[in-house]
Amino acid sequence: MVVVAGNPYLEGNFAPVDQELTVDHLQVIGEIPPDLNGMLIRNGPNPLFPSQAWYHWFDGHGMLHGVEISNGKANYRNRYVQTQGWKMEKEAGRAIHSGFLAPPQQENPSPPVNTANTAVVWHGDRLLALWEGGEPYQIEVPELKTVSPYTYGGDLKGAFTAHPKVDFATGEMMFFGYSWVDLPYLQYSVVSPEGKLLRTVPIDLPVGVMMHDFAITAHYTIFMNLPLTFRLERAQQGKPPLLFEKDIPSRFGILPRHGDNSSIRWFEAPACYVAHTLNAYEDGDEVILIACRMPSTTMLGLAGRAQDTHSDLAFLHKWRFNLKTGAVIEEPLDNIPSEFPRVNEQYLGRKTRYGYTSRMTPNSVPLFDGLIKYDFVSNSSQIHKLGQGRYGGEGVFVPHTPHISQRDEDDGWLLTFIYDEVAKISELLILNAKEIMAEPVARIILPQRVPYGFHGTWIEQTNLEFNS
Repeated sequence: MVVVAGNPYLEGNFAPVDQELTVDHLQVIGEIPPDLNGMLIRNGPNPLFPSQAWYHWFDGHGMLHGVEISNGKANYRNRYVQTQGWKMEKEAGRAIHSGFLAPPQQENPSPPVNTANTAVVWHGDRLLALWEGGEPYQIEVPELKTVSPYTYGGDLKGAFTAHPKVDFATGEMMFFGYSWVDLPYLQYSVVSPEGKLLRTVPIDLPVGVMMHDFAITAHYTIFMNLPLTFRLERAQQGKPPLLFEKDIPSRFGILPRHGDNSSIRWFEAPACYVAHTLNAYEDGDEVILIACRMPSTTMLGLAGRAQDTHSDLAFLHKWRFNLKTGAVIEEPLDNIPSEFPRVNEQYLGRKTRYGYTSRMTPNSVPLFDGLIKYDFVSNSSQIHKLGQGRYGGEGVFVPHTPHISQRDEDDGWLLTFIYDEVAKISELLILNAKEIMAEPVARIILPQRVPYGFHGTWIEQTNLEFNS
């Protein structure tokens, strides 16, 4: 693979790797907790044939990096998600698809295709690799072998968000799909605990928007109709079709979990953009949403103008939507920029005491130099600093036991991939979530560089054994 210089997303640890490895008996500094058994799998972009002219971080083919842990030992493997687009480029030996929102290239005339490069979800005893513009791809674990596109027996008729929500209490999974051009602009779906697509309903939006995430509570689903709009008329005028419109308010739609467009209620708040939600829950007559809020966004240089570090910095915020009075209260929770929010997902949709984000640095590219633990009861936070020249990504919370018990909500570990830009090595860090400021419990040294990526999940060993 030839890596093209001059593009920040093709340099340093953003650059792709060209080897798919399987390596056992990884070096461990410290001691892996004996009852931590399973597999961390993280998705991210890894282009086959990148172009300096148009490549953006969002464009690369999906590559899964997995660390399987059992009885204090760790193994590593990484595999491409073998989508149709990946197969076409692999066979052609060159790039044949233009980038996300890139102008058509004479040598790459085909539009972007499903890269399955953003996230993974475990539900219905299967792992799905996700990209919000198309259908999921089913992945075998622990081998990380691509099976095929997954469409719920043909019942899935549209796109599938990269951020579905699984309710641990009921086993249901909620997801949505959006379109910029075709009506309906938004569709909402519910999947049974067994993995059957139960229903899909259209939700009315006045214009197509980029809706990357949403949230659930025990009884409601929350959509974010934010003013990052897609308008073909702008493109016809030679203007960017995707643009943040700062004069349009943000709209938050709340509907009963099994409701439809007739039962949704919309609430307005000042213009903003939210890429990722941390959690939502109900409190009396109010629905509470906690998420990472940006005052505006360029989507790292995609949305209508050059990248603006200030606009693309996100800060943890809280919204209170009163279902009785219609009032909206929005308040900041921190003045430290952070992203990639996570919680103990056994409590997703319920009130949580703790939340976790990745601290952002004010760079021209997204770099994260620490993990933040928030305590929403004491209104305090603690930071695990990764160290000089060490940058990571999302921290995935792994509970001490796979089922809710009498243990504390933060009784578990935070797992994250990091890259040491001085030593030029990648590691998997295991932190004690109860003592997040302490040194890592274990550092697993990885056999090759793991490029900066997006979202991951933890699969318990019992599920790996069931699917092997």
